[in-house]
Amino acid sequence: MAEAILVGITDRILGKLGNMALQEMGLVWGVEDELEKLRNTASVIKAIFLDAEEQQTRSHEVRDWLLKLKDAIYDADDLLDEFLHGNVATAADSAG
Repeated sequence: MAEAILVGITDRILGKLGNMALQEMGLVWGVEDELEKLRNTASVIKAIFLDAEEQQTRSHEVRDWLLKLKDAIYDADDLLDEFLHGNVATAADSAG
């Protein structure tokens, strides 16, 4: 159940990473490769969530690991939001 939420958040992160504004910032700052690595990592994490959903009922270790990864995913989503909104606001201030 919680994994479905995490898959949704991971999908949202992947959507943000495909955002044109973020792509342009990546080009300007020269971090396109890092953004691509982050997209790949988020995609792998999504697949792991889907697999772990089945395994968590049999393994306390998997359940514990999922809880820790859940916290990391929420932090990554928050950080990406802050980055996008802060830089879009900065760009708007510079243009205006």
